[in-house]
Amino acid sequence: MIAGLLTMRERQPFSLYATRRVLDVLDANPVFEVLARDIVQRHEITLDAPCHLSDAESRLTVELFAVTGKVPLYLETNDAPAIETNDQTVGAAISDGRSTLFFIPGCAAMTPALRDRLRGAALVLFDGTLWSDDEMITAGLDPKTGARMGHMSVSGPGGTMAAFEGLGVARRILIHINNSNPVLLADSPERAVATAAGWEVAYDGMEITL
Repeated sequence: MIAGLLTMRERQPFSLYATRRVLDVLDANPVFEVLARDIVQRHEITLDAPCHLSDAESRLTVELFAVTGKVPLYLETNDAPAIETNDQTVGAAISDGRSTLFFIPGCAAMTPALRDRLRGAALVLFDGTLWSDDEMITAGLDPKTGARMGHMSVSGPGGTMAAFEGLGVARRILIHINNSNPVLLADSPERAVATAAGWEVAYDGMEITL
């Protein structure tokens, strides 16, 4: 997901917050020096420690936490990368001191620790990459399952909708949705199932108020 940083390279000042692992990846690849260090400040964030954003008018704090996942594709060294929980895949709790939202664009499994963290949350934006584990295979797009890619499926007994049952999350929104996922289609049976289960599907230009 770091490739999106390259679209912000035209001498635009901003602050970049990331784990040490991600900062090391950026440091190792000279193409990211287009993010001129004199105007783009890089800040290391320690997991499970709230960090106040340094922008002068910001009231936001961000806390990164590990979720289950794998290394990104471009860092894979074999065809069976480990699925584990560490700082290679993280979620974010973003708070203004009154309300908190959770942003988790990639997740391979719902763990007890993640379940406890999300219980009773006002808003969770969660990995909705694939509807079913074999979606890419049956569509003829890729030989990998969702589990191999490091993503939970939205449907199924071990999927996202089932994992969120009983957590009492007030608002649940699917994000990071692959173009093969039929939940993107407003008139699809999959969208109807997701909506009936209390899920929303993110869209371009979506605005959220807490």
